[in-house]
Amino acid sequence: MSHIPFDYKAFLATLTEQPGVYRMYNEAGDVIYVGKAKNLKKRVSSYFRTSVNEVKTIALVNNIHQMDITVTHSETEALILENNYIKQYKPKYNVLLRDDKSYPYILVTAHQHPRITLHRGSRKEKGSYFGPYPSAGAVRDSLRLMQKIFPVRQCEDSYYRARSRPCLQHQLKRCSAPCVPGYVTDQAYDEQVQLVKLFLQGKDTQVTETLVNKMDEASQRLAFEDAALYRDQINALRKVQEQQWVSGDHQELDILGCYVNLGIACVFVLFIREGKILGSKSYFPKMPKDANEQEILTAFVTQFYLSNDHNRKPGKEINLPFEINEQQGLEQAISDFHESNVRIVVPQRGEKTRYIKLANTNAQTGVESKLSQNLSIKKRFEALDAALELAEPIQRIECFDISHTMGQQTTASCVVFNREGPLKTDYRRYNIEGITPGDDYAAMAQALARRFRNATDPDKIPDVLLIDGGKGQLAQAESYFVDWQYKQPTLIGVAKGTSRKPGLETLIMAGNHQTIQLDSGEPALHLIQHVRDESHRFAISGHRNRRNKAAKTSKLESIPGVGAKRRQAIIKHLGGLQGVLQATVEEIAKVPGISAQLAQVVYDHLRDK
Repeated sequence: MSHIPFDYKAFLATLTEQPGVYRMYNEAGDVIYVGKAKNLKKRVSSYFRTSVNEVKTIALVNNIHQMDITVTHSETEALILENNYIKQYKPKYNVLLRDDKSYPYILVTAHQHPRITLHRGSRKEKGSYFGPYPSAGAVRDSLRLMQKIFPVRQCEDSYYRARSRPCLQHQLKRCSAPCVPGYVTDQAYDEQVQLVKLFLQGKDTQVTETLVNKMDEASQRLAFEDAALYRDQINALRKVQEQQWVSGDHQELDILGCYVNLGIACVFVLFIREGKILGSKSYFPKMPKDANEQEILTAFVTQFYLSNDHNRKPGKEINLPFEINEQQGLEQAISDFHESNVRIVVPQRGEKTRYIKLANTNAQTGVESKLSQNLSIKKRFEALDAALELAEPIQRIECFDISHTMGQQTTASCVVFNREGPLKTDYRRYNIEGITPGDDYAAMAQALARRFRNATDPDKIPDVLLIDGGKGQLAQAESYFVDWQYKQPTLIGVAKGTSRKPGLETLIMAGNHQTIQLDSGEPALHLIQHVRDESHRFAISGHRNRRNKAAKTSKLESIPGVGAKRRQAIIKHLGGLQGVLQATVEEIAKVPGISAQLAQVVYDHLRDK
């Protein structure tokens, strides 16, 4: 059987620029390479450059059949997760794979004045170990970072015992000099060591709170020099971008994230054991049209944890992003099934909520990647060609939408898609004026007239024109194009269902008003939803800009003959803008500096607005 080339262009099209880990699979489904990246899009793209001439990379790329990613919040997390994946999969092309004992750890020793250091090999020395880390470089980076925040020694024991006065590190405020009596008390030094341990466990919020409390305490004692030191520590800590909370103190957790969009659902599961993320996987359950996130997650938890097919024992806690149906009953059933005490919880604060956020981010990325890879823009256009059965393939789609607030600042949008995706240079917004407030039909008619008034270029006339709305909005387009002398677009109204849920849209064809109900999983419907949602977003953003601008501009500013001083006098004497709007001509004329003639001008101007 011939090798099917990997469609890397579709994969790269929506690949995130966040840090993370990527896995490459061959046709047999085996992981052949695991890598980490500070910028996933940039790193993965480098494999598919035409200028690549490394034999290993060429061989690797030729064997790629599929790829997936796991997004992390920092490069540090990506390093740790990459290490765990390499140990788990032992990929063929990760040639630098080492034994566990060769991976470095950070060791906080158990001396009277503990030191922080890199450690390899067996863990015979007493102390607290943190890791493993994928490389010695990652450990050294972490040590340098902590040296700027916590004044705990990192020197060798022989150097520490030989000191009779503080070294240069103390001068640089990177060590509190426990080697020389009189510079730091044992209690104060031990407090810094405990903060180091909390930091390495990812409890940076707790570290910050402790330092803030100590700073306040020192200030109350009028120990301002001590308070300044704590302040500097807090500032240094807050500048730290990479947080190592992936290796927190939670021993056995399953973290679930869920995301649903355009008829596709993804449940992303993080498996945490012994304080480390050992693996993750995205699941794409099939879903009925009207299923919501709660129903999807309930069904997933039931089938995933009450089935021997997965052969996976859950962690002591299953953390969910939101409550599910029959949560207590499921918790008991899963505990009985696996003969262990398993809790299902929805974290509300702390470190676990950050795991949930990470899982949700990956679930969303999974859906977006699925939509991009399996149903690319090109394939969606082909599906819409087949669904509409037009004489020629669709090259250009336009969609109109109307947005306003109680009829005010009405804005119409026109977005354009071609077979490569959104054509943003051709997007247009129209500020609708001179209509009855709230009349969407008149707004649609005006927008169409302004868009096609001078449209003579056949390449700029859409093959399909989507109108967001029902028969009334569609009728405006039909009316406009009755005497149209150029290329006639296919007019389609996109009506939302009664529940207004994605996937329940109805297409209304112009002329006979025949309705077409596409299945929620149809690529053709996904394309229409994408275009419609983009038009909706573009209209809303334009309307909000107009509304914000209007809110910042007083109606009194445009009245002829009324300057800043008179405007202030009117507002002051009539009790604000609402008082001015409700005032009669006689009441306005009583304002100092406002004549009867000018009062009439003010009154008429406000009513005209």
